[in-house]
Amino acid sequence: MMVHTVAPQNKLKFDFGFNLEAVALTLYIFRDAFGGAARYYTSILHVGALWFLPDVVAMLCIGLFFQRCIIRNRSIVAALVLLQIVLSLGIGYFFLGTINALSSSFKMMLPVFVGFSFCDSNFGSYKKLLMIFTGVFYASIIGVFLSKYTTMPWTGFKYESFGAVREAGRLWWAAAEQRLSGFAADNTMAAFFILITFVVTSIRKSTLWCLIFGSIAVYAIKLTTSKTTMLVLLLYMVLMLLVRSLPERMKFTAVRTIALWSFASMFAPLILILLASGASVGNKDLLFSMMDRINNSWQLPFVYMSELMPVGFITGCGAGCFNYPQQLFSNLVSYWVPVDNFYIGTYLMFGLPFVLFMWMVFRTTFLVTDIYKLSLIFTVNLFTITVLNYGPSTGLLMIALSFSEVFSRRASVALQVPSRRPDSGRAGLSEEEHPTIGANVPRPAS
Repeated sequence: MMVHTVAPQNKLKFDFGFNLEAVALTLYIFRDAFGGAARYYTSILHVGALWFLPDVVAMLCIGLFFQRCIIRNRSIVAALVLLQIVLSLGIGYFFLGTINALSSSFKMMLPVFVGFSFCDSNFGSYKKLLMIFTGVFYASIIGVFLSKYTTMPWTGFKYESFGAVREAGRLWWAAAEQRLSGFAADNTMAAFFILITFVVTSIRKSTLWCLIFGSIAVYAIKLTTSKTTMLVLLLYMVLMLLVRSLPERMKFTAVRTIALWSFASMFAPLILILLASGASVGNKDLLFSMMDRINNSWQLPFVYMSELMPVGFITGCGAGCFNYPQQLFSNLVSYWVPVDNFYIGTYLMFGLPFVLFMWMVFRTTFLVTDIYKLSLIFTVNLFTITVLNYGPSTGLLMIALSFSEVFSRRASVALQVPSRRPDSGRAGLSEEEHPTIGANVPRPAS
């Protein structure tokens, strides 16, 4: 059997043989996918400090990001992003007004450095990490089913974080349906982990496996009542089947095209506001949550921004504003509203520099050859239409991972030295560098 070989990845290795970014992602995904259970047992065992272990490792990834993206790849974009995050933390401190809010904002931003550290990596080369994603997929589904028939020990458990009291595993009801959270801290987290781990796992699985376990995943997400997540998963499965039906030479181009078009979802809130703003429905109506986003979640923050900090439309109001640091730790909590959209929420915090960053991310997507990152770009773009996705931390991490190629050496050459633009097509790439979705391609020797 022929086995494709690939050039060794240029990663920062340690003497004990692991990749720091993979360790950080593993810690985050275990903590957040099992957030309800983790909060409960670390508290009753009096080892609550373990909850912050992923954040400690993520702090080391700041140095990893600096070494790889700024020093090695000489990425101007990376240097500017790091500077903007630091400036936004400062602006956020003056806007929110408390040290606790600043600390929470700093902790909130740590996962982006983990995701960005995957900049030059082929995600498919992290074999052990892929197995962890598969295990978490099965466990997340089992957790949701278990919570349907039994009350988890951590349901309703309250805990303190940075002086604020939160509730893990709370049972919610919507339209006479119970919102199940499984092992996670809430139903949205449970649904997110089923979605994201299915997407990553499905790329190497057969069509039959995807149909069987995809159907089970859809039902499990339905039990969480997360409509957005269920629709994204269904659309992903339809497009996956479409791509697999294409001739081999067209598959990768189709995946990249789908990823590129998914950026159009950024304009969905604006279109919906123009079409339906001011309309009202009953609180039991199927469209009530969407109308609430159109009339409140997506518009009120801009009304408050114009009152509190008009210059924020250019500079942003700082990391943590109109996010959970403001809700839990700020003197401006009365102005807080849930911003249920990643792009709106991030623009509010970072202003016009974020718009420029997303333009660079879009341009870089033309150069991406990693099927995992392209699949994740599509998934997070659609998922975040109605979800801010800064909590759990893994949500923000996966967004950063999918955008990480903007800091890669290839992107730095292409975007900073146009005359040396590398070929962005399929030519010269091995199957391992861009396997089709779910294709049974040979794996590299390890």
